Amino acid sequence: MNNFSEKHLITLDNWTGDEIEEVIKLTGKLKTKRAAGELTNRLVNQTLFMIFFEQSTRTRNSLEAAMTQLGGHAHDLTADKMQISHGETPRDTAQVLSRMGEAIAIRNCFYGIGNKYLDDIADNSEIPLISMQDDIYHPLQAIADLMTIREHLGKDSSGIRVAISWAYARTHAKPLSVPQSQILLFPRFGMNVVVAHPIEFPLQNDIIAKAEMNAAQNNGKLTFVHDMDEAVKDADIVIPKNWGGFAFFDEFIDDDEHHTEMKSNLEKHKNWILDEKLFALAKPECKVMHALPADRGNEVTNAVIDSPNSIIYDEAENRLHTAKAVLALLMGGI
Repeated sequence: MNNFSEKHLITLDNWTGDEIEEVIKLTGKLKTKRAAGELTNRLVNQTLFMIFFEQSTRTRNSLEAAMTQLGGHAHDLTADKMQISHGETPRDTAQVLSRMGEAIAIRNCFYGIGNKYLDDIADNSEIPLISMQDDIYHPLQAIADLMTIREHLGKDSSGIRVAISWAYARTHAKPLSVPQSQILLFPRFGMNVVVAHPIEFPLQNDIIAKAEMNAAQNNGKLTFVHDMDEAVKDADIVIPKNWGGFAFFDEFIDDDEHHTEMKSNLEKHKNWILDEKLFALAKPECKVMHALPADRGNEVTNAVIDSPNSIIYDEAENRLHTAKAVLALLMGGI
C-alpha cells in the first residue's frame, strides 16, 4: 500500500507507476460496488472545496457526485463567490480552507496563470490539492482515459497505437492540458502515441521533452507528425481534440494582435476533422475517445463520434469512478 498522505495531484507525472496502478485498482472496486448498489461511505463528514475559475460539466459533476457517493460533501465555489475576486492571496485562501475541510480542488485554465496559482495553493495548503485542470495539466482526465483504454483493450497496453490529433473547432481556444497530460501518461504504460498537429499549434517544448523521456524509460513511443491521416492510419485509439495556439508564442500576450493571429491560424485548418473517410484508415476495431465537449461537425462528425466504435460516454463515466478513487486515497478514506 502506497502512502498518499500529504500528497497533491497537480500532474500524474510526479506520481509513481505503483501509485497510478493503485488508483486504477481502487477505481475498479468502487465501480463494481456502485454497479451492485453497495454503499462506499469512505469519507463520511469530510469536505472538499471545489473552486472553479471556468465552466465545467464532467469535472464539476464527477467530483461532486464522487464526494456524495463517498459519504462526504463538496462545496461548489467560484472565484466571484470568494474574496479571491477582491485579491485574496493564494496563501490566505489555502491556509483558511485547510482549517475547515479535508481537500481543495481547483480549475484554473488561464494561460500562464493557472498552474502557477495551483502551485501557490499547494505550497501553502495543509490538506491535499487536486487539479481539476489548469493551463498545463489535466490529471483527472488522463487517469480516466487510461482506465477506459484498459477496459476496452486490456490491462497490457504495450504497443497500443494512440492517435492524438489536433482538430478544428469554433467554440473556443481549448487548453493544451488534455493532450499534454495524455502524452505524459500513456507512454509510461508502453503505448505508441502519435500526435498530429499543424505547425502553428504545438504543445509545450518542456512537456514534450518530459514525455519523450517517459517513453524512453518505459518502452513506449512518442512521435509527432503534421498530417492527420498519418496519425490515424492503423490506430487502435483516435482522439480528435482542438487545442489553442498559445504555445506558439514564447510569452502569451492577451491582446487583439495575438488573438487575431491565432484565429487566422485556426481558419487555415478547417479540414482537420475526423470524418468517416479518415476514420476508415484506422483499424476496424479502433475506438474513438474525446474528453468532451466535442465541437461536433468541426472536430469530429456525428457519424464517427456516435458510431459503435465510440467510447466517449464510457470515458465520461470513468471520470466519476477515478475521481472517487483519487479522493479516497488522498483524503484517507481507505
